[in-house]
Parts: sequence; C-alpha cells; structure tokens
Amino acid sequence: MKLSDKIAAYNSSHPFYTFEFFPPRTDQGFENLIPRISRLSTLNPLAISVTWGAGGSTRERSIDLAGLTQSDYGIDTVLHLTCTNMVPGMVDDALRAAKVRGIQNILALRGDPSRGTELWTPVDSQFTCGIDLVKYIRSSPEFSSHFCIGVAAYPEGHPDRETDEEGSLNVLKEKVDAGADFIVTQLFYDAGPFLEWVDKVRAKGITVPIIPGVMPIQTYSSFLRLIKLCGVKVPPSVMAALEPICHDDQLVKDYGVGLAVDIIRKITSTGTIKGIHFCTLNLEKSVQLVIEKLQWAGGSPTMKNRLIAASLDAPGPMIHVQLANSSDLVIDPTTATNTATNALTFKQTLDPDPGRGELNNAATWDDFPNGRFGDYKSPAFGNQDQWGGSGLCQHEGLSEWGNPKSTDDLTSLVLRYLHSEVSSSPFSSLPLSPESLTILPYLEQLTKRGWWTVCSQPAVDGASSTDEIFGWGPRGGYVYQKGFVEFFVEERDLANIEKKIKEEGQGWVHYFAGNLQGECRSNVPDDGRNAVTWGMFPGQEITQTTIIERESFLTWKDEAFSIWAEWASFYPAGSEERELLNSVRRERWLVSIVHHDYKRPDALWTFLLDGEFAL
Repeated sequence: MKLSDKIAAYNSSHPFYTFEFFPPRTDQGFENLIPRISRLSTLNPLAISVTWGAGGSTRERSIDLAGLTQSDYGIDTVLHLTCTNMVPGMVDDALRAAKVRGIQNILALRGDPSRGTELWTPVDSQFTCGIDLVKYIRSSPEFSSHFCIGVAAYPEGHPDRETDEEGSLNVLKEKVDAGADFIVTQLFYDAGPFLEWVDKVRAKGITVPIIPGVMPIQTYSSFLRLIKLCGVKVPPSVMAALEPICHDDQLVKDYGVGLAVDIIRKITSTGTIKGIHFCTLNLEKSVQLVIEKLQWAGGSPTMKNRLIAASLDAPGPMIHVQLANSSDLVIDPTTATNTATNALTFKQTLDPDPGRGELNNAATWDDFPNGRFGDYKSPAFGNQDQWGGSGLCQHEGLSEWGNPKSTDDLTSLVLRYLHSEVSSSPFSSLPLSPESLTILPYLEQLTKRGWWTVCSQPAVDGASSTDEIFGWGPRGGYVYQKGFVEFFVEERDLANIEKKIKEEGQGWVHYFAGNLQGECRSNVPDDGRNAVTWGMFPGQEITQTTIIERESFLTWKDEAFSIWAEWASFYPAGSEERELLNSVRRERWLVSIVHHDYKRPDALWTFLLDGEFAL
C-alpha cells in the first residue's frame, strides 16, 4: 500500500512511526536481520524502509531485503533509490524489480558517490539531482501511478553545504512540485530549530507530510562519528550530559533513549508532525524502548474479527448474505486463508535466538559494538551513516591529508595522525582513541618502518567496565582485550612477518593478510574465531563484542582497499597523488595480527619488534 494513503487513513491516538534498515554486509548478518525486523514489526510500524548504497553498490541486497519484507512478510516497504553514478538503465531495472515485488514506495535520493569515483558524477545524463529522479518516475507511464515517492530534507543544511537555507527550501519545494508525496528528514538532536524549519517549509506552500528522522544514540563513539559524517549540530546541553557518562555504554544508551523520547514529545506536541522515522542502524532495543516509553506500542488499528462467508461468485446459497456488503465484517474463504498464512509467516523467525549461548539474547546480543570489526553475524556489522554514505569528504581530505606524492609522504601523514596533528585519516573520521594512545610508541615504530597502521588495541586484563580509557558496557563489570594491530605492508615485509610467526609465534600469534586481487593468507583455521574484546557483567553471559575471523576480515579488507580508491579520486586523473594512491592499492597487503596472551601488555609488540628473527 502507498505510504501516502496509509498516512491519510491513519487515525490512531498517537503519531505513526516507520523503521529504517540497511542491507547487512554479510550473509549471516542478513539472515539475522530478518527475525529482528519480524520482532520490531510486532510494534506495528506504518512501514519500514531499506537503504540503497552509493552507485547501486548494495543493489542486490537492498532489493532482496525490501522484496522479502514486502512480499514474504507483508510489511509495506519504502525502497531508497539514488541516481548517483547509476549506469543508464539501472534506475529502470530497480523500479521494475520493486514493482514486481509489490513495493509501492520509493525514497528518491541523489545519494553519495560510490568509492573510487569523483566527488559526484551523474553517469546517466538523465539524473543530476534528486528532483530528476522524482520527475522521471512521475513522467513514466510504467511507474507514475504505481509508486508513492518520498524525498529527503536537511533541516540543518545539507552536509555538502552546497546552498544556504533559502536555497535548500526552494530545492525541496521543487521536489514536491515535481511529484513527491512525503518528506523524510536528516537526523537532528535539537527540537527547537527543527520546528522553526518546519514552519519555514510550510510557509513555502509545501503541504505533504514531513517525517522527521530520529536516531537514538547507541554508543558515544558511534554518535561522534555520525554527527561528523552527517554535519549534525548538537546542543551543548547534550554534550554536557554525555561527557560524564561517555565511558559507560549502558548509561549512554539509556540517555539516548531518554533524549529521543524528549525530542519526539516536543516535536509532536504541536500536532504539526504526524509521524516519526526511526533510523535503527539495524539495532532494535533502543527503538523498542523509545516506543514503549512513549506508550505508542500497538500503534496500528486492531483488525476486527470477521465472518467467513462464501464468495459472491460461488455456487449455492450465500452465507450471511445480509452482511455481504459490509467488507469490514465479512471475508471470503480464500482471503481468510491468505491472511492467516501471511500472519503466521509474518511472526516467524529464522532463528529464535541467534546469540543464545554465545552472547545474551536475540534482541540485545550486539547492543555494544566495540571496535571496527564487531561480529560479522550481526545485522549492524560495519560502519554506516543515515543514508548509506561512504563517510569520506573531499574538502576535509584535501585540507587535512594534503597532497601525498611518495610513500614517505604517506608515512608522514600516518605519523601526523598518530601525534594528533590532524584530526582524521582516510581510515578513521575521529582522532586516535585514548586506548590507542597507550600504545603510541609501538605504533610509531611500526609506521616508521613503512607499515601504515590503521587499527589497533592494547591488551587489557580485567579493567573495570567504567574505566575511562578501556571501559565499555554496563557498570559493575570487567573487560578484556587481546593485543591487536592492523597495517598495510609491501609483500616482501609480509613474507618476513609470516616467517617470524611460523618460527617464533608458538601458537600465540594469529594473522590474516589480504590484497586487492582477492588473495588471502592466514594461519587461522577455516572455522577459527578470534574474540579479541569481551566483557563480563553482573547477571549476564560473557559478551564478545569484537571478533576477528575470515569473514569479517575479508569484508573489511574489501572496504579498506575501496577507501584507497576513493581517496585517489579526490585528485585529478594522471596526477602524482592519484597514481601513488592507486599503486598502493594495487601493491600493498592489509595485515591483521592478534597476540592471544592478554596477560602480558607488551606481548604483541615485543614479538613484532624484538626476538631472534628481526623484522
């Protein structure tokens, strides 16, 4: 059903809500997301939405997920669709695939560039901005009447800052005039400016529903990353409330729930906002708590019991003929059977408790992602912004990372990042973490060898979960870490590392190494799983938040090499900078090393930097 029709017909005592999901990066994450969506669907959202990767990079997974929720689970689904770097014909293919699967709602976006391309390139000349996508759908006899179209809006301005507020409002008006039926906004954390923006939108004569995007804070680090990527302004009061509790993940999550509830109550109290769009990041507990605290659970009208009567076209006497014209009281046998079947399928889950016996329970087992890898079985595995963007900014990249023309320049850049002389790197949007600062001398030594470190952590043996540097999770627990480091090296250095691990590792050291060409080397068994971060908390099973295994390494390896391509695209074709970065991408290996002796803080570093066989 079209979302615009559902909004018009909605008559509950509280605002409606929708849930946004992104297609997981791994098959196991995809499988575990389906039961998560099924559980959240019991809260009766008006619809859910599925994001679309830049340049159609998640095309298959996005369409598969949206088709599954729409066709198999009966949940009205909004498919995001971008026109960024979409080759000619891909938009038509996506729209036809959506139509075949019964999807009637599209969120039309310009989107971000896919990695390895220029900042923004309209490959298909039909599409240079989001409004072109709206116009195209509305002008097509094949698609116009079938689809309800939504568009994005940015109450605090577009992250690219391409125009001022007045210009942004004019662009939004053009989108609606072109045929958009509803608006979904960028996330925000200050209700006052948002409501002022809504008034300005209405003053422009825009009357379609505005659905504000709300994202409960999950962890302090992910919050900092997202507000930077999305260009979101955060009130000083929010930062002041978060800073004293930033090392207690549970308190941060609890505060995030309370803040979301407060924002929603403020923006819906005037009656101008009729619904909320929850950005779930593929996590469920916080969104569920927000809805429960708002007392919105069970939002859609309850269906009445209906009598099963013979079809009007069936031979023989009509049963309950006096009610035949009351469609809300009578249902024919075929429809009744299909409805019951869909309802049973709708509640079914592929795995009733995928985390049981290893973490906690299906709803919360990945609540505390702690590290870049996480668990590849989690639907939330990997970094993601609200619209599925890449996270690299050309303006920031050029100003902070300069113009590297040699490997020495790259070594210098990594050292400047380690010394906090620049606030980001292509592989991290935030400064070096406090825990990595505790191993800074070792990271310096590796980097000076030309081994460019991109991820690391020190060994920790039972630190308090509220420790200001190492703590995470709820208070009253203890956390543990194995020493871990990841870097890019030349193949000859990799050969020496492998030799040292074989001759001196004594089973304590495991590694993965991969390159752009798809080769992968490792001494980890095929089914081996390295839990490198875990915690013990009162009343809970052991929680493993960072797990390095072949699947997670390969997924991250592909992303890491795509970052080199995207960084290279910031510089003109044929330039020394682009040639250098592309050659690094082709020739270097990404290496991940774990030392299992977490009782010795220097075990990993003395192994790499000392010993009989010098590296």
